[in-house]
Amino acid sequence: MTDGQGSQAPERESMEYDVVIVGAGPAGLAAAIRLKQLNAEISVVVLEKGSEVGAHILSGAVIDPAGLDSLFPDWREDADRPLTTEVKKDRFLYLGPAGAARLPNFLMPKLMGNHGNYIGSLGQVCQWLAGKAEALGVEIYPGFAAAEILTDEEGKVIGVATGDMGVTREGKPGPAYQPGMALLGRYTLIAEGVRGSLAKELISRFALDEGREPAKFGIGLKELWEVEPDKHEPGLIQHSFGWPLDNRTGGGSFLYHYGDNLVAIGFVVHLNYDNPYLEPFQELQRFKTHPEIAPLFEGGKRIGYGARAITEGGFQSVPKLSFPGGALLGCSAGFVNVPRIKGTHNAMLSGILAAEHAAEALAAGRGHDELAGYEAAWRGSAIGEDLKKVRNVKPLWSRFGTRLGVMLGGLDMWTNSLAGFSLFGTLSHGKADYASLKPAAECEKIAYPKPDGVLTFDKPSSVFLSNTNHEEDQPVHLRLADPLIQKDSEWGAYAGPSARYCPAGVYEWVTEDGGEPRFVINAQNCVHCKTCDIKDPNRNITWVPPQGGEGPIYTGM
Repeated sequence: MTDGQGSQAPERESMEYDVVIVGAGPAGLAAAIRLKQLNAEISVVVLEKGSEVGAHILSGAVIDPAGLDSLFPDWREDADRPLTTEVKKDRFLYLGPAGAARLPNFLMPKLMGNHGNYIGSLGQVCQWLAGKAEALGVEIYPGFAAAEILTDEEGKVIGVATGDMGVTREGKPGPAYQPGMALLGRYTLIAEGVRGSLAKELISRFALDEGREPAKFGIGLKELWEVEPDKHEPGLIQHSFGWPLDNRTGGGSFLYHYGDNLVAIGFVVHLNYDNPYLEPFQELQRFKTHPEIAPLFEGGKRIGYGARAITEGGFQSVPKLSFPGGALLGCSAGFVNVPRIKGTHNAMLSGILAAEHAAEALAAGRGHDELAGYEAAWRGSAIGEDLKKVRNVKPLWSRFGTRLGVMLGGLDMWTNSLAGFSLFGTLSHGKADYASLKPAAECEKIAYPKPDGVLTFDKPSSVFLSNTNHEEDQPVHLRLADPLIQKDSEWGAYAGPSARYCPAGVYEWVTEDGGEPRFVINAQNCVHCKTCDIKDPNRNITWVPPQGGEGPIYTGM
């Protein structure tokens, strides 16, 4: 057995399964459940880097129930069902600095409608799915981060290894050292979510993105509030675009009313923005001060905060899904429908589809080969149909700015929905997000107001609400390839955007006693959003998993 780099790996304890799944999100759990539904004798293990299932799950979330319906047609009859608030009102706004214009619902393409969808916590959905999976015999191990791809002599993937525990900051075994374990499978399904470290490695190793458009991303920031009962409208969802972002910067907001006086408020910034002084966290705080938004939160209490990268490349950017020994699922593959701001349904459907092809292969006695049928099937499936209709929305927005780009994107969705074709064909995305920043000298600084601690907040108090924790005496899981590049380029040319694009205060440029600025990484603050791995203009920062169980512990997010 090799470690994926061709060298001999140290001996580890190992466990063997038919299928190893990395990630207990909606895609991974759907795959595990479907495998057991098809054949109870298939042995399945799911690894989850969070301390518990749902701890690292963050989404809006308005959920299209298509995936749940496919797995459990009677899920609505379950007394413990995780989704109980059905969408009742659907609003779209264009915001200016002091006012808002509501877009008539009849102008919106039908696929943008949300009636029949549900509002809730995706973390709670995953906890419910995990219970269903375990009842079927799936083994789920939270607190174990898959840190390494394992391959055989031919380069086929044969499983993964969990990271060593108890390694000191110097990289040496500490008093509580425990070596990682090898989990071997006839097939390995990667469902790590957006910009997963193993998925990133596999895409590179097997050239899975060859012939595809560059992957595109956004950053989504979310707060959870308890609002005054008289301001709560269960089932109301509201999306907006425009202010506080300028016309050339893509993004928008969401407000979802559900549960017991709960409102999820979020803001998404497309990571192809060009001004290094822009700060997504501050854009969320500014958004809350808009006169159409602020009254909702008067007398309310903020009870949660988190951030996560979002895949935005869609149809054109989905890499090849199969590789020798396994496949990519869910957001590891990039199945988010950007204009709908939804990916859970496609994540679950991809897990179901991959499971069906894996089960068929296992029944035929196969293993460690490519699930080529899964790769061949997705574009003609409900996933492909969903993504194909909206494939030009992101490129049009990027090319023409918010006002014209959104109008053209709406027109394109109408023609795709009604006539089955696009006037634009299939547009390209252009350059990757890391290459979009302009030098600081070409951009204007953005003056953000100070937080008031009532409606608007700072990063430290926000990270506190995410319950994030990392053991300090361990190797830093945010790896800097070349400190000189960081100083000369990230600071010298771009004025240190890492301190602004990070939503958790991980990165700082510190100047002491008039000396040279020093780059500081506060890894213990990391909420695992992966933005640094995407947006760093030099691709000089790499995110890798910390010790298993560490990071945020989201509750109800």
